[in-house]
Amino acid sequence: MSSIVLRFLAEPSTVNFGGKVHGGTVMKWIDEAGYACATSWSKRYCVTVFIGSIRFHRPIRIGELVEVEARMVFTGSTSMNISVEVRSGDMKSGEELQKTTECLIVFVSVDEEGRPVPVDTFTPETPHAMALAERVRAHLAASRSTG
Repeated sequence: MSSIVLRFLAEPSTVNFGGKVHGGTVMKWIDEAGYACATSWSKRYCVTVFIGSIRFHRPIRIGELVEVEARMVFTGSTSMNISVEVRSGDMKSGEELQKTTECLIVFVSVDEEGRPVPVDTFTPETPHAMALAERVRAHLAASRSTG
């Protein structure tokens, strides 16, 4: 499976001092969705090796419906580059969910001893998936040249 969507309600237990969902909680959700995507692709245990380019667009309010979508962007020999987008909104308003957070997360498939294991190659098939892969590759290339 090259993508997965998790949906749930933002609960009061996730509140920060400002009354919104804590950013660390959002990052946990991102990691969980990324793990589910990577593991379903590789059919193995996977570990997070990179989370980057995280951008918080707007806060998530308690009681909102939250949707965390993880999509495979491209694969290396043992790594999986996954784009994650978090959206949320008030179900009572009837409006579409709005983007709250986005980032790139990389997982590596590992064996029982924690050694990297090869993964199947992901090939984007839709124009949207191809454009996303190109944007991520360009962003990674730019960050390597400036870092």
